[in-house]
Amino acid sequence: MESNEEPEAIAPPPDALPPPPPEIPPNVVPVQLTTDTVPEETKKISKPKRSPITRRGVGSRGQKIQLVTNHFKVSISNTSGHFFHYSVSLYYEDGRPVDAKGIGRRLIDKVHETYGSDLAGKDFAYDGEKSLFTIGALPRNKMEFTVLLDSFSSNRNSGNGSPIGNGSPNETDKKRIRRALQSKTFKVEMSFAAKIPMQAIAAALRGQESENSQEALRVLDIILRQHAAKQGCLLVRQSFFHNNPKNYVDLGGGVLGCRGFHSSFRALQGGLSLNMDGSTTTIIQPGPLIDFLIANQNVLNPFQIDWAKAKRTMKNLRIKVSPTNQEYRITGISENSCKEQLFSLKSRAAGGNDVESFDITVYDYFVNHRSIDLRYSGDLPCINVGKPKRPTYIPVELCSLLSLQRYTKALTVLQRSQLVEKSRQKPQEKIRILADVMKSNNYAAEPMLSSCGITISSQFTQVQGRVLPAPKLKAGNGEDVIPRNGRWNFNHKKFYEPSKIENWAVVNFSARCDVRGLVRDLIRLGEMKGILISDPMDVLEENAQFRRAPPLVRVDKMFEQIQTAFPDAPPRFLVCLLPDRKNSDIYGPWKRKNLAEYGIFNQCMAPTRVNDQYILNVLLKINAKLGGLNSLLAMEQSRNIPFVSKVPTIIFGMDVSHGSPGQSDIPSIAAVVSSRNWPLLSRYRASVRSQSPKVEMVDSLFKQTADKKDDSGIVRELLLDYYKSSGQTKPAQIIIFRDGVSESQFNQVLNIELDQIIEACKFLDESWSPKFTLIVAQKNHHTKFFQDGSPDNVPPGTVIDNAVCHPQSYDFYMCAHAGMIGTTRPTHYHVLLDEIGFSADDLQELIHSLSYVYQRCTTAISLVAPVRYAHLAATQISQFLKFDDMSETSSSHGGLTSAGQALVPELPELHHNVRSSMFFC
Repeated sequence: MESNEEPEAIAPPPDALPPPPPEIPPNVVPVQLTTDTVPEETKKISKPKRSPITRRGVGSRGQKIQLVTNHFKVSISNTSGHFFHYSVSLYYEDGRPVDAKGIGRRLIDKVHETYGSDLAGKDFAYDGEKSLFTIGALPRNKMEFTVLLDSFSSNRNSGNGSPIGNGSPNETDKKRIRRALQSKTFKVEMSFAAKIPMQAIAAALRGQESENSQEALRVLDIILRQHAAKQGCLLVRQSFFHNNPKNYVDLGGGVLGCRGFHSSFRALQGGLSLNMDGSTTTIIQPGPLIDFLIANQNVLNPFQIDWAKAKRTMKNLRIKVSPTNQEYRITGISENSCKEQLFSLKSRAAGGNDVESFDITVYDYFVNHRSIDLRYSGDLPCINVGKPKRPTYIPVELCSLLSLQRYTKALTVLQRSQLVEKSRQKPQEKIRILADVMKSNNYAAEPMLSSCGITISSQFTQVQGRVLPAPKLKAGNGEDVIPRNGRWNFNHKKFYEPSKIENWAVVNFSARCDVRGLVRDLIRLGEMKGILISDPMDVLEENAQFRRAPPLVRVDKMFEQIQTAFPDAPPRFLVCLLPDRKNSDIYGPWKRKNLAEYGIFNQCMAPTRVNDQYILNVLLKINAKLGGLNSLLAMEQSRNIPFVSKVPTIIFGMDVSHGSPGQSDIPSIAAVVSSRNWPLLSRYRASVRSQSPKVEMVDSLFKQTADKKDDSGIVRELLLDYYKSSGQTKPAQIIIFRDGVSESQFNQVLNIELDQIIEACKFLDESWSPKFTLIVAQKNHHTKFFQDGSPDNVPPGTVIDNAVCHPQSYDFYMCAHAGMIGTTRPTHYHVLLDEIGFSADDLQELIHSLSYVYQRCTTAISLVAPVRYAHLAATQISQFLKFDDMSETSSSHGGLTSAGQALVPELPELHHNVRSSMFFC
């Protein structure tokens, strides 16, 4: 049986060193290089490299609270030993490299089993690919082994189109089966690559991180992966998934959500720990292949299946064939139906030794030669498990999908929401599940961990947190708003700065609702919040003949109606009623038409359940889009925010949005939002660009034009807006919140993105040197906090900056929001640079306060508002490209891929009417 392991990408070996330079002829005089003669590229490379700053202290404000976390203490006694790293190469008998995935573990297990004495009794930690680790050295630096594997690769068969037999095979078929099951010889080479001192783990705990310490922790992670692989788990990076139907949830379309666990070793202030958390992946529904295809294509029976689509979906899936239970990998399907697909069957003539061959259909073979009743396969294509030129055909109804096969295509909106909903676990449920898995994993029985002298506690680590008080807010007429448990309301209060809505209309894309009643409620509730809304100029209903037209056509036809109703100039604001609550295909083209072509503020609604609360929530968004403010921090109004209110400061929020997994050709969208109208911190604008797919670094922060006379980048646009909106003031301080980057990318953010921002500043004014504070916000981590003995989530405002934080770097966790569903996921903030010089308390309070300035709702959010806005802007603008038929021209914002300059569709510019608004709210 093949391994359930997902292959991991392995870095290629570094290139060989270049040849030595030729001897310098005696008549050549070396030239003395001055700074003028050094090429520009060399100057850039020689800039001093920034590194993340170290912690300057911990905070003390707030009420102390005792918490537990899903980190488990790890003790290590053998710190004087060494891990030895060996590079593994696998070959077939004829010297070809092994290309079959998942066979590595079986081969290494066989080596260990067969050659134990030659290996000095060493246990292995093997990553399933190219790296193997031992504690202490193997007898020789290079070792070669020959191993035999039984019944290797079930799809290596006789290959004349013939199916593998079953039931009571005749002599010919017995030979065919024996050939398919015969042993195969492999060669395994292990070559010494590196020696890693276990002492490096102790150094990492002192804050002295190095390549050795990262590699040593990687070895420990590989040991746990191997431990899970031995139990038959599916491995996906640092997560493992057991083959247990109790862990499955049906997402529809033949896709299951599969609950499993994430594990990783971390060097923290409190010592070495194992971080264990729940994890979820998506897998193919195991069982009859035909059931999966019917569910996947949402059809009623096998005869409605689109087989061209099915062929793409099934490629490389693993199946078990009834009744032999032989396992194969699907390579394709037959061109003809089972009743028509011929292959050549060899048979010995009765009473003689002559072998004769004759053509027979796959259907005839299975029904008449195998006596297998085929109920519906006769008129369907066969499944090919052979090679394209040497096929082996199996009737589809004899095929069953094996369990734990990852589904890697993009999920639908409905599948994604189902996955999120069914993956949620309340705090006490999560604690119970993690406690159970720590007991059942039985790490004490893992020989490699024992050899390292490692013991893992099954007790949750205790930590101390602090609960910061919620900041006071201001509503209209200067009234105080006091948040309680991370929430507030506008009962009997008006918005802080209400807008005015005139020259507006309603357009209805065939949504079923009482439009007049909706308009009446909007005007009534708007007035209660201080928004003066005049009667709409018109209510435009979609022409019934276009309801089934493509999205672009429907939007264009509606705009023809708008132009007729507003012949002189377009309306300032439109309310758009959509028929679909989720993922309406009109949304992208509609937003693009309004924001890029006409400059019309607009609000989409899917009015399925309309009540006063729904309309009040919509009014929060409308007011922010039209330039109003719903609430303000009291400290913002009184200019009492340390370091920020007295010195001109701009805040950036940066995010890059990528296509879903399985959508590798969708451009990434980079968005940066910036604060405006200093000293306000509650009003923002956005600048958005497209770039090459899956490129995480924002590559258009500074973009000089071809003549070097201008800069078309994001930062210049935002700085000029700040200057105009803040009384002709340049910011002396720039605070940057960066979302979505991992620890391995921190140096790129510090040395590539920050350099671009500095260059954009210098391009505006060479003498201008603002101070920078750069903070990364991470949500994609696995640390959770719980109130010991309480069923509730941690209270909003909880901050943790000890024990589970980095031994030396400046990081902390914050739960600013009230977790209402599931278990609260804290935001992990990493301070990479702080030239402004915040104290730990002041910085934590600023970040906490920025979770209360989000204008779309009346709750504190889990992330600072500028980052959430950047994500919203990127997501909304990415819809522009969704139904776009524009030509794939090379974008001036395109990033580089491994193939060179990528062709990226350039985003249309937003209309000047809406460019500096909070259109993304």
